[in-house]
Amino acid sequence: MSHVLTIARRDLGAYLHGYTAYVIIAGILFVQGLLFNTFALGAETARYSHEVLEDFFYIAGGCAMTASVLLTMRSLAEEQATGTDVLLRTSVASDAQVVLGKYLAAMGMMTLLTALTLYMPMLVFVNGKVSVAHLAVGYLGVLGLGSACTAIGVFGSSLFRNQMAAGIFTAIVVVTILTAWQLADITEPPFSSVFEYSAIFRHFMDFREGILRVSSLVYYGSLTSLFLYLATRILEGRRWE
Repeated sequence: MSHVLTIARRDLGAYLHGYTAYVIIAGILFVQGLLFNTFALGAETARYSHEVLEDFFYIAGGCAMTASVLLTMRSLAEEQATGTDVLLRTSVASDAQVVLGKYLAAMGMMTLLTALTLYMPMLVFVNGKVSVAHLAVGYLGVLGLGSACTAIGVFGSSLFRNQMAAGIFTAIVVVTILTAWQLADITEPPFSSVFEYSAIFRHFMDFREGILRVSSLVYYGSLTSLFLYLATRILEGRRWE
């Protein structure tokens, strides 16, 4: 576990000491704030506070997915491009520990981004009332969604030496499982049930309404574990190249 934390601290330091992560976070916060004020707070008719909060989490979920692609595209791809992946492969840390450390560092930045959005639902307090439970469940859903997409990003980054290629691949995978919900409407059972369950944003809809479902947390945890495992297998395969 110490090797995992060492790699996570190393990557987290790279995020914090560079400017790219700050640009990404600032850009995401700007877009999210703009959408929140336009579509959530800017409605012409009076709305209940929980409706505004649901719109906020809907926007936050989409922004978390976008941020995960941008934050992870350099994760392992940059190591391969600069040749520092050789140092990781010859270190005492296993491939699984390297992948987990990279994932934790990216999730650290994702958590920071999520925490910085807290002022938006707090604005609802000005003219309404916000349930703390709704707020907590919604943010848990955002982090669960972000965790799954971050794991996909780490996997995509393990496949390529080019950061842009890794980002494009991750975006394609995320969009594919995002649109699986629509595929469920045009296919017949049992494929419709498979597509409906695999739709990543479908599991988020209950969270945005303040409904905690353990099955959705299991889904996000399973998806995270699957793609981290695949990334580990990719790194293990490179040892024989």
